[in-house]
Amino acid sequence: MDGFRRKTPEELLESIVKIRSGRLKVYIGAIAGSGKTYHMLREGQTLKSQGIDVVVCAVSTKRRPETVEQLEGLERVPSLHWMEGETEKKDLNVEALLERNPEVVLVDGLAHRNRPGAKFATRLEDIQFLLGRGISVIATVNVYELEGMKELAHKLTGIEAEAAIPADTLEQADEVRLIDVSPETILKRLNEGNLRNMSLKDSALLRRGNIGKLRELALRLMAEDVNESLERHRERQGLVGPSGAAERILVAAQYHWNSSIYIRRGQQIAKRLGGDLRIVAFTKPGLPLPKEKAAFKRAIMKLAEKVGAEFEELPLRSRRRLPSALVRYAVKHNATRIVLGHSKTSFWQDFWRGSVSEGILRKTKNVDVFFMADRADYDGERVLPTKSAPTRLRSEDETYRRLTEEEIERKIERIRRGKFKVYVGAAPGVGKTYMMLREGNDLLRRNIDVVIGLLETHGRAETLAQVGELETIARAKRVYKGVELEEMDVPAIIARNPEVVLIDELAHTNVPGSDTRKRYEDVLAVLEAGISVISTVNVQHLESLNDAVEQITGVRVRETVPDSILKLADEVELIDVAPKALQQRMREGKVYAMDKVAQALGNFFTTGNLIALRELALREIADDVDERLEAWERGGSLRGPWRRRESIFVCVTTSRNADRLIRRGFRIAHRLKAEWHVMFVCRGGMISEEERGRIEAMRDLTERLGGKFEIGQAASRGKVADALLQKAGQLRATQMIVGQSARDFKSALFRVSVVGAIVRHGRRMDVLVVADYDPRIRLDDG
Repeated sequence: MDGFRRKTPEELLESIVKIRSGRLKVYIGAIAGSGKTYHMLREGQTLKSQGIDVVVCAVSTKRRPETVEQLEGLERVPSLHWMEGETEKKDLNVEALLERNPEVVLVDGLAHRNRPGAKFATRLEDIQFLLGRGISVIATVNVYELEGMKELAHKLTGIEAEAAIPADTLEQADEVRLIDVSPETILKRLNEGNLRNMSLKDSALLRRGNIGKLRELALRLMAEDVNESLERHRERQGLVGPSGAAERILVAAQYHWNSSIYIRRGQQIAKRLGGDLRIVAFTKPGLPLPKEKAAFKRAIMKLAEKVGAEFEELPLRSRRRLPSALVRYAVKHNATRIVLGHSKTSFWQDFWRGSVSEGILRKTKNVDVFFMADRADYDGERVLPTKSAPTRLRSEDETYRRLTEEEIERKIERIRRGKFKVYVGAAPGVGKTYMMLREGNDLLRRNIDVVIGLLETHGRAETLAQVGELETIARAKRVYKGVELEEMDVPAIIARNPEVVLIDELAHTNVPGSDTRKRYEDVLAVLEAGISVISTVNVQHLESLNDAVEQITGVRVRETVPDSILKLADEVELIDVAPKALQQRMREGKVYAMDKVAQALGNFFTTGNLIALRELALREIADDVDERLEAWERGGSLRGPWRRRESIFVCVTTSRNADRLIRRGFRIAHRLKAEWHVMFVCRGGMISEEERGRIEAMRDLTERLGGKFEIGQAASRGKVADALLQKAGQLRATQMIVGQSARDFKSALFRVSVVGAIVRHGRRMDVLVVADYDPRIRLDDG
């Protein structure tokens, strides 16, 4: 559709300039030693093998063996050496590069400052000059060398970058790729002597907490950058509403003292969910604000600036129009959740004047509604605490505390178990298996006993070439419906007893009749045998993201792994590839057979899908890093601790939407570090066989995700809300999660819905109403 839109004169000029200019690709990492230069040089070798003229200039290998190996055979244009104090520096030899005129230049240190008296003050200016002459450049940069990130990195780690580049540099690049490496990998490289010639500044960075913080900064920076490109793509496609990849919280504020509480809570939710925050207030047009409301408006605007939220005031002629106006605003700004206070009006006031909350719930599509409890009415709590209780970690005072038998058993079990590492990707073909095999060969060269337990190359020559000297354990034969199939042979792996086994495709479902149902269960058995495992999985296979992936791609992924498996991993690393680069790999036949490429590019591998899945993967790994930071050190979390004890209570029916509510309950509970329960209420005491099967499926999903499932009883439909509220009270639930009611006009007029009753009578608790997802939504529908 976008291809037929006429370009503006500005767009035409930009396209012509781009044709004549070189391309800029940037490898970004958390810190020095993450592998940026290695991957840049490896890409240079690939380009050279394709007949592209590539040279290297001002590249520093730090004499790291792997990096030096990748430099072999690449032509080097000598750099200009100079001294800054006792430190030797390298500048790009721009004149020599222009004379040589290659197609691509590989260069390190995008944030480098040139020698005094140089033609350009910075390396970035050198590169921009080369790009203007039609020479493409591939360069590297660390996240703390970006303006905006530099100050934040200094605040978090105490490390200050020598130089920085403008924050919009990444936006100007044609492609940006994150090289994600876990702190464990960096520290292992350091211990093995592979990070030689580190400066004092780099050495200070090499603490696990600092590496983790900078890693999370890099992941979230990339996620924001990807989100902007996703929104531009969706806008060009005429799509509105949330993409499913990111959270965006909208607080509906009034000029009243309560609004500061709602904004603070909205800020907390946005931080824990890794989302943006926006605030909107509606006022009657043409009327000046009373003195008190004007003071509240100033306070709200000041608070919005402090918490980094967008604030907007809009005219509204009548109270009855508020639901429509708020929902339209939410859809227009891609909000995923509206935060507002519980209504304090009575049933008859709502009957005659119209209920704002009922109106919002009737009109919302694809946007959740969060009714925040006003605890001042019940607990006397007027404002949210400004300081959080510290995360409980083992303090020095506890060093000599005797461990319980259970704690001793857990520690021993952890020691005996093998190490577990997982490579995560946004989609098939990004290079997870390639990296797994590469690491396996690196370990083999260090005399560590590594074997392949299960490998799926999908016919990819690059992947197959990485097998090298690795031994492969033969697969077990299984006969199913008269057909002989193959599965991983777990007993053979345990009998062989290697130190490390490589196992591909963690989410795979085994052939019926196998000892286990899923491959991740096989992996757990191998780990329990004391054998370390390196595995791979795509982000769409995580159980709690199943609904988000369906919303993004329109495809329901059937093979999933519980999120707890990823949390169990000692290391998780993301393999990041830009969508256009992945699509090009597909067109070259490096992902699927050529006869399947066109179909794949038109379905799952569309540009919009790949951008959204990439953002989802970046945010998910950033959250995982944040969880680990919280476990390592007090105050380590970039999202900040949650400020109070939460208990999540999910209310479900036997509808298909129930699975979505359960997954949402898990994700919220996990981010708030809360206990969570799921309840189904049976009306009249009789359960059909069909219902019983559905209930068992819900119980299985809940328990697989770590929650507790219960069945309640109610004499009639009108008593369901009472049963749910009573149980929530017994569990001291602080937040109820319910699904949006689908009712016609007649039933809405004469019968209060279960959701409506919960919202009205559950004002002591926060209530999240999860919207049904409608992919056909358009802005005019609001």
